[in-house]
This record gives sequence, C-alpha cells and structure tokens, in this order.
Amino acid sequence: MTENIEERIRTVASNIRKIREFRDYTQEYLAMKLGISQNAYSKIELAYTRITVERLIQISHILEVDAIDLLTSTSEDLVRLHTSQVKN
Repeated sequence: MTENIEERIRTVASNIRKIREFRDYTQEYLAMKLGISQNAYSKIELAYTRITVERLIQISHILEVDAIDLLTSTSEDLVRLHTSQVKN
C-alpha cells in the first residue's frame, strides 16, 4: 500500500508540472502566487514535499484545473482534456 501511495504522490506532482508547463507558467510564477520560494515550489513538483489539501486547492486554482483532476488523471489525460477545452 505504501508503494501505491508514493506512486500517487509522484503522479500528482507530475500532473502539476505538466499543467504548469502547458499553461507556460514558470516555477517562479507559481511560487510567487503561492507565497513561497521557487525552491520550495520545485520540491512540490519533485514530490519531495507533501502538500496539504489547502495547497492542492491553491495550485489547482492558479492552474485553472479541478483539484480532483490533479488527483485522479494521468498527466497526458490532463493535457489532452485542457487542450480540447481551449479549442472549444
């Protein structure tokens, strides 16, 4: 079970990074919006830092994505979903 949790944490971190890149946002930009250093933000994307539900909601708001999508989707599905929304 621990391996599954660690894998999910890495997936969420990867999802955050992929959507940030898709939006052409820098780590510095997200860090500034969150009120943390770029180094602290980088650790979130690397899954070195565990994030709270509050932080997840803040990140999802900045990235304009549902927090549930960050938790349940693969990064490829997230980008595909948001690419199709941009076209519509």
